[in-house]
Amino acid sequence: MPTSMIAGFALGFSLILAIGAQNAFILRQGLRREHVFLLCLTCSMSDAVLIVAGVTGFGTLAHSAPWFEPVMRYGGVAFLTWYGLRSFGSALRGGAVMETGSGPRTSLRTAMLAVLAFTWLNPHVYLDTVVLIGSISAQYDDRVGFAIGAVTSSFVFFFSLGYGAGVLSPVFARPRAWQVLDAVIGVVMLGIALKLVIM
Repeated sequence: MPTSMIAGFALGFSLILAIGAQNAFILRQGLRREHVFLLCLTCSMSDAVLIVAGVTGFGTLAHSAPWFEPVMRYGGVAFLTWYGLRSFGSALRGGAVMETGSGPRTSLRTAMLAVLAFTWLNPHVYLDTVVLIGSISAQYDDRVGFAIGAVTSSFVFFFSLGYGAGVLSPVFARPRAWQVLDAVIGVVMLGIALKLVIM
């Protein structure tokens, strides 16, 4: 496997691994076994479109619109800070329990609209795919291989999360597990926000 492909896979996987609203939603749907394939495919294909856009067009975009990178960076900082603080609030309040088999079934339309919103309305997604992956890919002669690696990481991650979620059902049946998860989400989000400010 080419070095560029391995580097793209490693970078893409490390960026997507951070817990966020999109990942939490896929985890929830995986636990409930609702529309898992289509939701994972939608997330992966959305990432693929954004990654390809970043790898093929970042240089042109950055040159023609130098304001884009700082706008996306600080937009990401604001979003991550808000989401991180909200997660800490959820951890302190507690009481959340994952419904793994009870409750009304989420319609495909509702689930698809939710996952599209989590994907396309999150500025951090653009920061990761268009800005970071796009800019780092410029360091490699084989940018196509780098992009293939990054796109592959998205497919591997989302389908593993969606279909592997059933293993976690007993854990997330307890409210304490959600308090811990929310606290971890808060730490991760604020940590990434801080890293973006000082980079």
